[in-house]
Amino acid sequence: MTQLPDEYRIPDGDDALLRECDVQAFRATGPGGQGVNTTDSAVRLTHRPSGIVIVARRERSQLRNKHDALKRLRARLVDAQRVRARRVPTRPGKGAVARRLSAKKQLSAKKSVRRKPVDE
Repeated sequence: MTQLPDEYRIPDGDDALLRECDVQAFRATGPGGQGVNTTDSAVRLTHRPSGIVIVARRERSQLRNKHDALKRLRARLVDAQRVRARRVPTRPGKGAVARRLSAKKQLSAKKSVRRKPVDE
């Protein structure tokens, strides 16, 4: 999970968010044939403040891939800013401890009856 500074605010506009990113265009591979494999249409956004990297290569258009990457980056930033509640470790109560010990004693008594008789 990526940690963002507490004072960081996600920019409202795509242009402001794009200024915080390093943008790389590269040639995508995979299904799509010549249209995908011959143009530098894939986009990699690296968000400098958080280090999150998003790659979009689904469309043939670099502009549409950039918009898709910005949309996914914004969703990841919102998720990274969400405050996660920490679990507070607790002890079992006295009643729970007493019930567990009494069940153990009953099981012990049951097993002691199963033992072989001692020869004298």
